[in-house]
Amino acid sequence: MSFRRPPSDDHLSGHTGWTRAHWEAMADHLLDSVLPYATDGFAQFRLPGRASRSGPVSDGLEGFARTFLLAAFRIAGAGGRVPPALIERYASGLVAGTDPAHPHAWPPLTDMSQQLVEAASIALALHETRPWLFDRLAPAERERVVAWLAGFIGRRTPDNNWVLFRVVVEQFLAEAGGPYEPAEIQGGLERIEDWYAGDGWYSDGQGKNFDYYCGWAMHLYPSLWARMAGDTARQELYAARLHRFLGQYQHFFAADGGPVHQGRSLTYRFATVVPFWLGALTGATPLPPGRTRRIASGALRHFAEHGAPDERGLLTLGWYDAFEPVTQSYSGPASPYWASKAFLGLLLPPEHPVWTAPEQAAPVDLADQTLAMPAPGWLLHATRDDGVVRLINHGSDRDRVQDQDIPDPHYLKFAYTSHSGPETGAVDNHLAVLASDGAASLRRRIEPLAVADRFAASAYQDGPVRVVTASVVDGAAEIRIHRVTAPEGRQVRDGGHALAAPVPLDLKEGEVRRPDGLGSGVRPLHGYAGTGIVTAEGANAFGRCSATPYAIGDHPGGTAVYVSLVWLAGAPPASPGVRVEGDDLVVLTLPGGDTATVHLNGIPSCERATLS
Repeated sequence: MSFRRPPSDDHLSGHTGWTRAHWEAMADHLLDSVLPYATDGFAQFRLPGRASRSGPVSDGLEGFARTFLLAAFRIAGAGGRVPPALIERYASGLVAGTDPAHPHAWPPLTDMSQQLVEAASIALALHETRPWLFDRLAPAERERVVAWLAGFIGRRTPDNNWVLFRVVVEQFLAEAGGPYEPAEIQGGLERIEDWYAGDGWYSDGQGKNFDYYCGWAMHLYPSLWARMAGDTARQELYAARLHRFLGQYQHFFAADGGPVHQGRSLTYRFATVVPFWLGALTGATPLPPGRTRRIASGALRHFAEHGAPDERGLLTLGWYDAFEPVTQSYSGPASPYWASKAFLGLLLPPEHPVWTAPEQAAPVDLADQTLAMPAPGWLLHATRDDGVVRLINHGSDRDRVQDQDIPDPHYLKFAYTSHSGPETGAVDNHLAVLASDGAASLRRRIEPLAVADRFAASAYQDGPVRVVTASVVDGAAEIRIHRVTAPEGRQVRDGGHALAAPVPLDLKEGEVRRPDGLGSGVRPLHGYAGTGIVTAEGANAFGRCSATPYAIGDHPGGTAVYVSLVWLAGAPPASPGVRVEGDDLVVLTLPGGDTATVHLNGIPSCERATLS
C-alpha cells in the first residue's frame, strides 16, 4: 500500500518540503494499513511478525492501543472532522475489548503485565477524544471501559518508566468519575524525582539508563499528566526541565533527519521527535517554531524515504526495514506503533506557528556543533559538511538492567551516530584487550570520569584488565587516548564505526566506504602496529553488508598508552601531532594549530590552548 504523499511546499518548508498535510496523510496511511489485521469488532489488531513474550492476545491489544493513540491525535487535531468510520472503528474496539464475553476481549490488567503499558495509551487516547468517543458510548459501555482501566489500581510495575503509566491511567479514571488512588498518582510522580540527573535528563529507572526513554516517556507522561490534571506547579517544573533538555536534544538529529542510533526500543523510530512537539504543546520549548517543524518533519521524512513504513504500509520490527537485533523480548508485531507518539504535534491547531512559520535551520544546517552533556556522560559533535551527528558515550551503560553475560551493543559502545549502527559483535567502537585464545575484554559497566568542552573520559574494568579512555573531538574526528593496564602477552584492538550498506563496501587499509561516499576509518597514532577490517552480513540495522575498521597492537604488560583517530565522515580528517610522555601525559597538536594536553592519571583532564 503506497503512501500518497501531498505535494511538497518548499516556500513554507524549505528544508524538508513537508507540512501538516504530510503528517495527516502519513497518519491516515498508517491507520488504513492496519485495517486488514483487525479482529472482528476491532478489539485487537494482530499484525504479522514475531510474537512478543506476552503472546498473541496481548500483542493484539497492543495493536489496538498504539494505533488508537495515533487515531486520537488525528481525531482531536481535526476537531473530530475525520471520516466517521475512524471514530466508529475505535469505539467498537473499546466496547468489544472490555466485554469479557467477546472472543477477542482484552486480558485483565495484572501485576507486571504488558497490558499496563497499553492501558496508558488507551487512557491518553480517551482523554484527547472524549467529546467524540468516550462521552458518546452508552453508560454501560463507559462503565466497562472504566472497570477495565481500574484494574491498574494496586498493580505492581517495574521500577522504571512504567510507574508513569499508572499516573495517566488513574488521572483519566479520576476525570471519568471512576475509582482511583491519589496516593498512587503522587507516588509515581515522586518516584521519577529519584531518577532526575539534572540539566533536563532523567535515567529510566535506577542506574545510568540514558536513552530515548528520557524524551518519549520520562518527559512525555508527567507533562501530559499535568496538562490533564491542571497542576500548574508541576507544569512549571516539568516545563523548565523540558526547556533545558530540548536545548541539547535538538542536536541529536542529522541534516537528513536521521536520529542518533542509540539505546533500546529503536523500533519506535520517529517517536524520537516527541519532545519537540511536547515542548511546543506545553509552551516549554526554547526552539523557534520553524525549527521544531524542520527537525520533526525531517525525521518523519527520513524514515519514509528509507522504507518505514514498508510497501504494505506497516511498521516492522526494525530500524528502516525489519531487523530484530534492535528489538527486545517484549517487542511484538505492533510494538513499533509507539511511533504514534510522534503525531502529538497534530494536537496543535493548523494555525499554530509550528505549522505556519517557515522552516528554520537546525543547528547542523548552520555550522559544526559540539556539546558536552555531563548528566548522561555524553559528548556530541556534528559536522555541517556531511550532516553527520556523533555521540561519544562515557556514561550510559544501563548497568543495573542489562544481562552481564550478553553486553548490550546499544549502550556500551564508545560512540553512536546518525549514520551508523552498532554491530551485534564487539569490535566496533570498543577497546578490547585480547588474550592469546582470542577472548576479548568487555566494557560491561562504564565508570564516568569527566565530560567537558570537546573532551570526555571514562574507565572500565574486566578482570585483570583496566582501560581508561579519554576522547578529544575536533571537527569530524574523535581522538581516542587509552591508558591500558593488562598482563603481558595481550593485544589491544580499537574498533571504529561499523558502516553498512545494501551492497558490499569499498575496503582499504584502515578505512571502509559505502557507495554514497560516507567513510569510516581508524588511524593509529601511537602504540599500535597496524590496522584491519572485519566484515559481516546481517549484523547491522543500516544495511545487509557492513564493515568495521580497527587498529591493533601488542601490549607489553603493565600500563601502556595507545592513541588513535576515529572518524565517520564524507572526507577523512587530517591527523593531529601526538606526543606521549609516560603513561599519563598526551599532547595533541590539532590540524588547526590548537593544542590539547591530556592528563590520564586520577581524574582525566584536558587543557586546550587556542592558536592566537
